[in-house]
Parts: sequence; C-alpha cells; structure tokens
Amino acid sequence: MTISKERKAELTAQFGKNGADTGNPKVQVAILTDRIRELTEHMKSHPKDFHTRRGLLMLVGRRRRLLSYIKKNDIFEYRELIKQLGIRDNIQ
Repeated sequence: MTISKERKAELTAQFGKNGADTGNPKVQVAILTDRIRELTEHMKSHPKDFHTRRGLLMLVGRRRRLLSYIKKNDIFEYRELIKQLGIRDNIQ
C-alpha cells in the first residue's frame, strides 16, 4: 500500500521547487495525503484491519504536524495547499 515511484515523482514535480525537492513540507503533505486516501479505501473494505488503522492514524498525525508547521510559517501557502489537495482546514 505504497505509492508508485511515478506518482511520487509527479507529486514532487507539482508541489516542489524542482523534481528532486522531496524534503519540502508541501511535497511531504501531498505524498502523505495520497497514502492516506489509499489506506482509507483499504479500510472501507477491511474494517477489522487494526494494524492498518494504526498506521493510518499515524500518517494523519504526521500530516497534521506538517500542515501546522506550514500554517505557522506562511498562511497563504497553507490555504493554497489545502485547496489543491482538497482537505479540510481543521488545524488550530
């Protein structure tokens, strides 16, 4: 349940400054969002998979911390990112 190299390169090119900018928090949030969506679909068909549920919750927490960092540093960048990714604004 990982994303392919091609999809990761696509997200890196779209959200990073260049194709190798994987350390950028925006790129990391985009990759985590893709993985979260994939695991959410898995959980719909396997509701008793508690190991995957724990991993999903850990990914959501990591994404939340990164989004909080982005929001703290640049609120306009944060708003644009959540609009592009289609996620809610629930970071305090």
